Amino acid sequence: MVFLIMPRYLYTALAGGGKTVKGTVTAESPYAARKQLRARGIHATDVSQVSTESEVKSGLLNFFGRTKKSHIIEFTKQMSILLNSDIKLTESLSVMIEQISDNRFKGVVTDIRDRVVTGESFADALGDYTEYFDVVYISMIKVGEATGTLGKTMETISGFMEKRRRIESKIMTAMIYPLCIVTIGIGAIVFLTTYVLPKIIVQLQKTKMQLPMITKVLMAVSYFLIHYWYAVVIVIGLIVWALRRFLKTQRGAYLRDKTLLTMPIFGPLIKQRVVSRFASTLSTLLGSGMSMAESLRVVAEVTGNVIMVDAVKKARDRILSGADIATPLRESGVISPAIAHMVSVGEKSGELTKMLLNISESLESSSDVVIERLSAALEPLIIVVMAFFVGLIALAALLPILRFSAGNF
Repeated sequence: MVFLIMPRYLYTALAGGGKTVKGTVTAESPYAARKQLRARGIHATDVSQVSTESEVKSGLLNFFGRTKKSHIIEFTKQMSILLNSDIKLTESLSVMIEQISDNRFKGVVTDIRDRVVTGESFADALGDYTEYFDVVYISMIKVGEATGTLGKTMETISGFMEKRRRIESKIMTAMIYPLCIVTIGIGAIVFLTTYVLPKIIVQLQKTKMQLPMITKVLMAVSYFLIHYWYAVVIVIGLIVWALRRFLKTQRGAYLRDKTLLTMPIFGPLIKQRVVSRFASTLSTLLGSGMSMAESLRVVAEVTGNVIMVDAVKKARDRILSGADIATPLRESGVISPAIAHMVSVGEKSGELTKMLLNISESLESSSDVVIERLSAALEPLIIVVMAFFVGLIALAALLPILRFSAGNF
């Protein structure tokens, strides 16, 4: 949330040659802002905190759906067009500042532009905004600056991010309908248990009849949910809190990822996604001109699965010692022997980048088919489960009525 972010300061400063520059900087205090500016070789003449009204508004918009990712993709795409048209970096950034509608992101780009004007590298300026630009982005920009292919590099990054967003959108689209069914089903069960069933039971209790066991059990559940709902909320909250704390530990992260990869139905799909992410990221980094060792270091930071991270780190160590990378990947158990063999062939033939790209595309295509089939299978399964619980509640309510109608008290 925006409330956890350090304040931003608008500054006016003197750069080399007495040139006046303006911009924004993120710091803990005005003193820290001035100190940060002095480290860049410019002298601040005025520093004032930016009003938080637009910051809060922008942060809320990001929180409720207008994610930062879309801003970054559009920014990267437009920057690649401008740079490939032989427009200077500072001029390209100035053009982008005029086009950006999000106030927070505009402040970020303004600060980056001003720092580039003072002689700081583009990659170093981006490095202070890791909430927007991840390690893959910054590492590729650094290579692009060093090789003089910044425009082409940003075009590559833009395509990579667009591809990743399409994959995420497919997963989200496939999950929307099942999630809606589950939400509606749970709502219906809670409504029947806490509102409808108690009213029916009250009338039945007036008849002094002996209630069936299933009705008594659901009555107890209903009573507890109505009078002690806060206890349910507290218990769920504590479980979630404890689980999150545990998952942040090394052992917890390992058990989580190990469980995800070995799940009966979803495990193979998750494994495909992990390997596909590894292959596409490594292929993109190598294609941008980054060395194998540095590419593996970056990939290890963004893989997201501790088992895969361990395999990537071992592969990097082998590369530094002059060995291959296929063996530790095969031994991890995440990558299948067939894919590990393809990586080995790519290494020996000098076509590793192309081979990794083919692996990624193949796995993504296979994953799409699996997601469609899982979605088609989950929908009727969820409906059956929800219908079972609703039927159970209906049985608990109707069984006493049927007994009363038949004269069985």
